[in-house]
Amino acid sequence: MVRGHGSDIIADYVRRLPDKPGVYRMIGADAEVLYVGKAKSLKNRVTSYARGIGHTNRIARMIALTQAMEFIVTASETEALLLEANLIKRLRPRFNILMRDDKSFPYIAIRRDHVAPQISKHRGARAKNVDYYGPFASVWAVNACLTTLQKAFLLRSCTDSVYEGRSRPCMLHQIKRCSAPCVGLVSKADYAQLVDEATAFLRGKSADLQNRLAADMHQASDAMNFEEAARLRDRIRALASIRATQGINPQSFQEADVFGVALESGMSCIQVFFFRAGQNWGNRAYFPKHEKDTSEVEILDAFIAQFYDDKPAPCLILTSHPLAGETLLAEALSLRMDLKVEIRCPQRGEKRDTVAYATSNARESLARKLAESGTQTKLLDGVAEVFGLSEAPQRIEIYDNSHIQGSHAVGAMVVAGPDGFEKSQYRKWTIKDAKGGDDFAMMREVFTRRFARLVAPDPEELPPSVDQDGNLIESAGSRNKNRDTAWPDVILIDGGEQQLSIVVEVARALGVDNEIKLISIAKGVDRDAGRELFHTPGRAPFRLEPKDPILYYLQRLRDEAHRYAIGAHRQKRAMAISKNPLDEIAGIGPMRKKAILARFGSSRGVARAALSELMEVPGVNEELATRIQAFFQRT
Repeated sequence: MVRGHGSDIIADYVRRLPDKPGVYRMIGADAEVLYVGKAKSLKNRVTSYARGIGHTNRIARMIALTQAMEFIVTASETEALLLEANLIKRLRPRFNILMRDDKSFPYIAIRRDHVAPQISKHRGARAKNVDYYGPFASVWAVNACLTTLQKAFLLRSCTDSVYEGRSRPCMLHQIKRCSAPCVGLVSKADYAQLVDEATAFLRGKSADLQNRLAADMHQASDAMNFEEAARLRDRIRALASIRATQGINPQSFQEADVFGVALESGMSCIQVFFFRAGQNWGNRAYFPKHEKDTSEVEILDAFIAQFYDDKPAPCLILTSHPLAGETLLAEALSLRMDLKVEIRCPQRGEKRDTVAYATSNARESLARKLAESGTQTKLLDGVAEVFGLSEAPQRIEIYDNSHIQGSHAVGAMVVAGPDGFEKSQYRKWTIKDAKGGDDFAMMREVFTRRFARLVAPDPEELPPSVDQDGNLIESAGSRNKNRDTAWPDVILIDGGEQQLSIVVEVARALGVDNEIKLISIAKGVDRDAGRELFHTPGRAPFRLEPKDPILYYLQRLRDEAHRYAIGAHRQKRAMAISKNPLDEIAGIGPMRKKAILARFGSSRGVARAALSELMEVPGVNEELATRIQAFFQRT
């Protein structure tokens, strides 16, 4: 890596770069990755940066900040595109167009490794002997479809352990959502037929299936088997209800993802509609991060490459704008999926109408987002005015603790900013050192660990008072290096003057008290909402007017921290409740644990058992039985 400044460092690289495809990274101060790009020819692309003329303000600023560059040569431009998308999502460079929401999509899964296949919701890695259908745009969409499929095909949704332990039909059978294969109320052959019918429906053969069910219903009715006819009628209605609630159901294609983009006031929205098996399986809105002068084509081009970095692509992708790298992107996705992927910007017919519908939804979502952003900006300006800040805060961190008499204590942090709550930035800590329900000691521990991360982001440089062994319970979402070291403008504490004094003391000890505004919000008289008392260093306690929008906003921030802390505490407590003392004994795995508990009923029964009784359990020899007794004697 050669180091320098701006265009000089870029020009220095030009002489040594090959005329080959690859990926380049522009790096600024403190090894911050500013930009990741691909090139058909690294030499030509870097030369264009070195000229220093004809660049937009954004590119000129990026070049000026560049202090180093790194390169990866690839075998083809297609490989460069795939690598570029992966690096952008992983490194999140500030000058790239970034896909903000990167949650995985839910699928419907039908297992094939059981005599009575189970239908369920699935998210995450895929397993063998399981058929997956999706993606669905949201959990709501997949739950609605799953409920309807249970009504239509009566497939079991219970786990294997529940299935094997049933001696009589469960409630789902009573409400006609399961055929009860667990107790033999349906034959294996008939259940297999139901599975085949559900598979056919999810693969787009719903019309044929409905016609066949209708014929069977009329046949049962003619034979005066009215109970069977009514059952088939209910199944047909359930199938019809899926298509009735899906809005657009295209006829000219079976499988496609549709992207519509809208751009206004420097913000954009991309609506993605998912069509599988000729059915609309929902849509999701995205708000990419980009510079204000970025065009719709640039946004859509960069977004789609990142979108499919870790998701399977369909055979057809429809876009509202023709992409500059359409051919290259289609080739890259075809290579990854091992099937031909086509990207089109339709100009006529049903496909064009479908794209127009997605674009219209994007405009509406963007209008709502702009309205919310305007309101959020006013609220942040109000916070700055109330607490004497020089400018509106961009990052507010709100803290709360949760425990029951000191047990399962958890500290929680939520983050809010111009875009509302930033849930990918939420954090929760396991309280280790504070004992006996001491709220002040818990507050001290949480803020010592948080502030220490700010002043020493490298874990090896943390002061001794801060936990270094990773006892941090991560929240949902991938770990981001900058999440621990992002500086807040305001810290809001759920507590009174004493809690605030603890935080001020920790901040002063670590030298950050002058860089962050510290505020505490205390419950009002009789804990009445609207009578909250605010404390901040150097100012007498004060209240806001009961109907002040800023008060409502701060209450909402506090309540979100409270909700998140309680949820973290309940999760930790539930894990502790489900834990068994036998889990801590070496040599006892799931099967031996199951056999021991089946013999003695509970861990208390195991503790009272004699050595000879323990040895009667299959798999428990004298050595293990002695170890079990010694463990319970210690505890």
